[in-house]
Amino acid sequence: MGAAGRRASIAIIGGTGLEEMFNVSEVTNVGTPYGISYAISICEVQGRRVAFLPRHGRKHDIPPHKINFRANIYALHKLGVERIIATNAVGAINSNFKPGDIVIPHDLIDFTRQRPLTFYDTAPVTHIDFTEPYCPELRRILIEKAREVGDVHEQAVYVCTEGPRFETPAEIKMFKLLGCDVVGMTGVPEATLARELGMCYATICFVSNMAAGIANRLTYNEVLEMSKRVMPKLRRIVYETISSIPETRNCQCHLSIKLGRVGGAGGAT
Repeated sequence: MGAAGRRASIAIIGGTGLEEMFNVSEVTNVGTPYGISYAISICEVQGRRVAFLPRHGRKHDIPPHKINFRANIYALHKLGVERIIATNAVGAINSNFKPGDIVIPHDLIDFTRQRPLTFYDTAPVTHIDFTEPYCPELRRILIEKAREVGDVHEQAVYVCTEGPRFETPAEIKMFKLLGCDVVGMTGVPEATLARELGMCYATICFVSNMAAGIANRLTYNEVLEMSKRVMPKLRRIVYETISSIPETRNCQCHLSIKLGRVGGAGGAT
């Protein structure tokens, strides 16, 4: 397949289980200044070219704190991706959220510790606006399609921790005092890096468990079991969202680089 066949305007980032909904035409790894991306599947969804990237690798063998986020996001950018829909399993901090619930976050808090968080380590100095961490246009479509399937939490603050361990009860209590609703380990720096490259990014989360101190004990098997139960609903929402995304972007995400640069040109793009 030529270079044109390897391009896609929409990307899905998530775990195993979503690949089945796509008709995969090619699997590729993309070289970037930050290393080789994980395997990306190029798919067809109702006439739209879609790139699917499993953030933990195709065998789910990469822990959250070791994911090469910069290589993955830059690779999607090289493929021509303008919009990214992410999927995340999260723990519920808000007691009104229950396992199996669908959540579309509107804001985030970063509690990671050791991850490279930016493409802009050198000149030109760039300060992107992050008043709306998630693309409002993508969020609107995700919410609309989630409503067609069932109830959805349309407002939520996502807090990202380093992992790979689960959080302590004291940490969850702190996050609750800060106004956080759900907790995960992979939402940052994905959202930040996408905005730095002018790409639209939004995430659809499903509650896999109640967070530490709310639940008696946390196990990864619990997360996997809830993932299997929610996946059909998640696939439908993602599929319908892809079909409803307009060809032309009607948001300001792509202006982030131009408005954020102190001076000069160049940078990661």
